[in-house]
Amino acid sequence: MISIHELQFSYADQTVLNIPAWQIEPGERVLLHGESGSGKSTLLHLLAGLSTPNTGAICIGEQTINQLSARRRDAFRARHLGFIAQRLNLIPYLSVLDNVLLAAHLSHTAKRDSAHGGVRTHAIELLQQVNLPESLFHKTAQQLSLGQQQRVAIVRAMIHQPSVILADEPTSALDSHNRDLFMQQLQQLCSANNITLVMVSHDLTLATHFSQVQALTDINQTGAV
Repeated sequence: MISIHELQFSYADQTVLNIPAWQIEPGERVLLHGESGSGKSTLLHLLAGLSTPNTGAICIGEQTINQLSARRRDAFRARHLGFIAQRLNLIPYLSVLDNVLLAAHLSHTAKRDSAHGGVRTHAIELLQQVNLPESLFHKTAQQLSLGQQQRVAIVRAMIHQPSVILADEPTSALDSHNRDLFMQQLQQLCSANNITLVMVSHDLTLATHFSQVQALTDINQTGAV
């Protein structure tokens, strides 16, 4: 599902990533851990097509994404990748449901999601699967607790049925109870939909939730920066 070959990325004349080869099979759930500043988020942004490497190839499925133009990378990401950022990036003044429906609109899934009776029905089903009560659907994102916002972020990343979800330190602000709840719900949805999950974090207590755990230093020949 994901493969990297001879990837190098430099910033301000300093090599941040030098990864000769790395591969993730479809449906795997991978935790990539490392210290702050080690290049974890940089790698995730490269996988998402938000940045491009200086050299090498990044393949998602059959597509070498770093060979695409910026516009085509955006389109590919919108259709095939889900992204959960550390700061969530929900639109605070939009309702829970509208935050999810906007993500569906941007990924062009609204018209083609007929298997669930329409994208709105699908959004409501996913919100229910992460145990958000219907009474919250029309509240604005800023009215929710952090744990509730995290669940909305899962649904927003899932709404267009991506092949891969990339998660950047999404549990860093959660207490242990909400962290475990978030991970259980994310893993259940990924498993049910055969979605490949790659999460980067410095928190090794998350390791029990993943089928594969790797240190960034094991694949990055530059080591920590």
